[in-house]
Amino acid sequence: MTFRGSEWKDGSMTDFLASEDSLPDVDMNRPHPARMYDYYLGGKNHFAADRAVADAALASWPAGRIGLRENRRFLGRAVRYLATDAGIRQFLDIGSGLPTQANVHEIAQGADPSCRVVYVDNDSMVLAHARALLASAPEGRTAYIQADLRSPLDILSSPVVREVIDFDKPVALMLVAVLHFLQEEDKPEAVLATLLDALPPGSYLAASHMTMEHDPEGVGGGQRAYHKAGLPMHSRDADDFASLAFSGLDLVPPGVVLVSEWRPDTNGPRPTPAEVSCYGGVARKPLPALRQVFSPLRTPRLARKTAAFTRLWHGAEQNRRAELREAST
Repeated sequence: MTFRGSEWKDGSMTDFLASEDSLPDVDMNRPHPARMYDYYLGGKNHFAADRAVADAALASWPAGRIGLRENRRFLGRAVRYLATDAGIRQFLDIGSGLPTQANVHEIAQGADPSCRVVYVDNDSMVLAHARALLASAPEGRTAYIQADLRSPLDILSSPVVREVIDFDKPVALMLVAVLHFLQEEDKPEAVLATLLDALPPGSYLAASHMTMEHDPEGVGGGQRAYHKAGLPMHSRDADDFASLAFSGLDLVPPGVVLVSEWRPDTNGPRPTPAEVSCYGGVARKPLPALRQVFSPLRTPRLARKTAAFTRLWHGAEQNRRAELREAST
């Protein structure tokens, strides 16, 4: 048996045929969120079981495709901000899903070809299409591992991840449209803490999350379709999402907003909140306090520079005050 998939080559999407033998551990009768997401976006890498559950969810939330496409656009803008404005050169994309247009490495390496990207997903079918995710610019690196967000230590300890990502330098952790698959029994706070603790100060988290706040009936019906198929889905409101993902981090303006409202690149009309029903945000892991950064024991050269700057500042301040006293007499 064969199925038709798609692969990126020379910057464009081309079709190819893959045999069933090339899909290790893929259960075509069990739906998977990565393949359903591909179906929502108009891709070809999905099976009847995926389409059946996705169609059931769309029957309750007809705007679902709009929200998920807005989420994908948010991913693109977030990566572009991180690579262009924040100067990030390393990306760890967990729950990456199947290759589609404007993948993380394409956007990041478009800003700087030296960017490094590791994709992580727990669907074996993503592995079968990893060639499309590994087409790195020669100056950079891309890699893929099959792992689960619920086991963050397995991700962080992966030899592939450790080879591509330098955890002594800032990293962008991408958790886009994946956190709502964590149930409370998965201990999502501990998962986030484990991942963020491994990142150095100056790193970033970009995340998005489904919500029922704006369309409880529609999104709630879609969530029930997932549950009926045995798929986890746990929508959260804006405050719960912000608390889960961004506690202790410095949010980049405009903060936690609907993904369609996060730094939009056009002034045209945007979907309604009910159509989007997905929050997103980007935040930075704070740098250590200045007194720690400039500790003479840790950074003597910086401490000497800081002391010299302080003396100059005090001298300038004394001169300014003297001029004010002379002007007042």
